Amino acid sequence: MSDNKKQEKDFTKEVDALLPEAEALAKAGKLQDALDKLLVQEKLTRNAADLSSTTRLAKAAIQHAYDARDYTLLNSTILLLSKKHGQLKAVIQAFVEQAIGWLAEIKERDGEERWLELLETLRTVTEGKIFLETPRARVTLLLSQYHETQVTSGKSKDSKETLQTASDLLSDLQVETYSSMERREKTEFILEQMRLLIKVARSKDADKGKKDNKDSLGGGEAEWVKVRVGGRKVNEDFLKDKDNEDLKLKYYDMMIQYALQHSSYLEAAKYYYKVWETPSIKEDTAGKGRAALEHIVYYIVLAPHDNEQSDMLHHLFIDPALTKLELHYNLVKCFVTEELMRWPGIESIYGKFLRKQAVFTVEKRWEDLHTRVVEHNIRVVSKYYSRITLVRLAGLLDLSQKETERTLSRLVVSGTIWARINRPAGVISFRKPRNTEDVMNDWSSDMQKLLSLVEKTWMGMNAAQAAQSRIVAGSTKA
Repeated sequence: MSDNKKQEKDFTKEVDALLPEAEALAKAGKLQDALDKLLVQEKLTRNAADLSSTTRLAKAAIQHAYDARDYTLLNSTILLLSKKHGQLKAVIQAFVEQAIGWLAEIKERDGEERWLELLETLRTVTEGKIFLETPRARVTLLLSQYHETQVTSGKSKDSKETLQTASDLLSDLQVETYSSMERREKTEFILEQMRLLIKVARSKDADKGKKDNKDSLGGGEAEWVKVRVGGRKVNEDFLKDKDNEDLKLKYYDMMIQYALQHSSYLEAAKYYYKVWETPSIKEDTAGKGRAALEHIVYYIVLAPHDNEQSDMLHHLFIDPALTKLELHYNLVKCFVTEELMRWPGIESIYGKFLRKQAVFTVEKRWEDLHTRVVEHNIRVVSKYYSRITLVRLAGLLDLSQKETERTLSRLVVSGTIWARINRPAGVISFRKPRNTEDVMNDWSSDMQKLLSLVEKTWMGMNAAQAAQSRIVAGSTKA
């Protein structure tokens, strides 16, 4: 199967004469006779590498079968032409594209059964052929959508298995490697793969229940991993183009779903920030733009403290757009100000509003917000206290001593703060013992400051003495 063979003869005149004759036979009801004549001539043109003539004959053959509504003959003719010895690639591409163009009409006019027969024929013809990878992807997408429709319409006997089939059909396509497919279409395929994977994952999670251990591949975790892999295939720079805003919003919506599935609040905040930066969203200050900014606030305060979270929080705080959301601005201000936030006060001021938001309808996220407030307070205490009793710290945090110790230990293990607990004495130390190197460095720094002061003093005294000498000399002359 190659197009490299040099054309040996031009059969244009013969084909021009044969096509009307074959058409007359087909219209007279002698379809098989018409196809036989076309196939005999097709062999001659194919062996002579006459691409144009071979293409015309192949397309005419399947066209007559289609016009006669003989789908059995149509499918067999397509398979026959694709398997001919030395068949030219461009010829196969031509009649495959022609048949794909009939699919919508066949489905509407002749029903899904005939449509599926032709669809499977086209998938068989395109299988394993690199030059047909794009047409194969398109017909596979149609088949996947058909299976999904069976689930949504309730026609499927086993909806979960049918949905899995729809997802597997698309997941088998490595469209990111297709050189013949345009970038936008390629991105659309990847997003469709991700969408179906999320749908299957949620279905499996609903059956098995939420897993505490996210490292295991129970429930739909295997699909969630594939979603993350699919997300890495999408070029985010390509999504910045104004013409691709629809794809950008679909992509970040699914990445937000992935992040929240794993309680990755910082990632969710960053994805919402990407959404908020989209011109059409940012301009809608009263609608989608406001909603995106609110979600950035919610998830950035829910994210565990680290350098990246702190940097994003402070940048958000100085953004002029945030000042228009008074309650959200004050909430962020509480977290950037190095002062204690008493949880009962936070709950009374913000609780009524926040509990109505979809984000905090999940009880775990409300508990996580409480945890972030407590962690913030511990960081503040560690800045102002070198030592504090466990009882006093528990009182400042509005927690029991056991919960205080557990939270403190977690922050120490994560490296957020340094602390040591003397349990018998019930005292917590926040000052790390200094080693000899630290002491010597401090001593060296202090000595440099001292010598610098001495030098400045000496220079000042010399300047004063010189000035005094000039005054005395002037008075003597006078």
